[in-house]
Amino acid sequence: MGKGDKKTKRGKINIGSYGKLRPKRNKFKIKSDPVKAEKVNQKA
Repeated sequence: MGKGDKKTKRGKINIGSYGKLRPKRNKFKIKSDPVKAEKVNQKA
């Protein structure tokens, strides 16, 4: 196991692929606005 192994994080970094051990980074995290969610729940 090491740089040539596709199933390890180090191997994925070396090969340049992604997977379960090395997930792609999200540039923008989508968060719901908690203030808007509370107002919607109060109307119901």
